[in-house]
Amino acid sequence: MNRLKEIREDHDLLEVEIAQILNISQRGYSHYEREDTNIPIETLHKLADYYKTSIDYLLYRTDERKPYPKSILNN
Repeated sequence: MNRLKEIREDHDLLEVEIAQILNISQRGYSHYEREDTNIPIETLHKLADYYKTSIDYLLYRTDERKPYPKSILNN
């Protein structure tokens, strides 16, 4: 299963709801979940912040779901 779909469903959200949060169309968001379109970095930041995770988790670079400590981000 796609990680975006998995985390969205874990938060009991519909595609249209997360699309509204991102200020994009449901169809546009659906392309991200189906991996038809690359996700802009700004959108990845919004998703990681919203889900309180890391971009690396969303992109399968890690299986660690919790976000990085703030001290790392400030360096």
